Amino acid sequence: MAGHSKWKNIQHRKGRQDAKRGKSFTKAAKEIIIAAKGGGDPAGNNRLRAAIAAAKAVNLPKDKIDAAIKKGTGELDGGNILEITYEGYGPGGVALLIEAATDNRNRTVAEVRHMLSKNGGAMGETGCVGWMFDRKGVIVFPKDAYTEDQLMETGLEAGAEDIVDDGDAWEVHVAPEGLEALQQAFDAAGYSYERAEISMIPQNYVDVDVVTGRKLLKLIDTLDDNDDVQNVHGNFELPDELLAEMAG
Repeated sequence: MAGHSKWKNIQHRKGRQDAKRGKSFTKAAKEIIIAAKGGGDPAGNNRLRAAIAAAKAVNLPKDKIDAAIKKGTGELDGGNILEITYEGYGPGGVALLIEAATDNRNRTVAEVRHMLSKNGGAMGETGCVGWMFDRKGVIVFPKDAYTEDQLMETGLEAGAEDIVDDGDAWEVHVAPEGLEALQQAFDAAGYSYERAEISMIPQNYVDVDVVTGRKLLKLIDTLDDNDDVQNVHGNFELPDELLAEMAG
């Protein structure tokens, strides 16, 4: 069972108590800018369509969505955003992938390195942990709304590779290029899901104890607070005690 993913699902449901609302806006806008580099029409750009949906989910105003699209297409200044993935280790030696979107590579790498070292982690070389993760399309469904058999019946016909029991949610996994077709199949079947995204899924998970888990959560909170950090992925399984605290 995907303990790190459970932590991520709890994050999404609690909304990170949006004193972080401004940061959510910044991150959502950056994703739109990057996605729009592949074309400003959502109808022909799957990533942009997903980015707009994610922005609407955090209530990013329409004028800011439109401005971000224009920055990405070059119609407005401010579109010089780079995607960078950093690899490293957290407390307990767990593997971390840190996805960033930045207009200043030197600033961001220095900040990420500092946050890792200050919180019991370390920056690694490119390729040191990336091989431990697979890029997958992920659609998350509330477990109290659907059974595994229901999701399997629709999902397998549309290319789903796996359905993962993640506590109070089901995760349906698919190859990244198959995410849109899978979403369309569930939409056509009238199913409602919590979110759909491309994510990095660990091939295996490492169990951590409560003390290490708390350190990891502190580190990830620190990384999340940085405007340039878009996503943090780890290969760790949080203990049930911490998951219960977070869900409570």
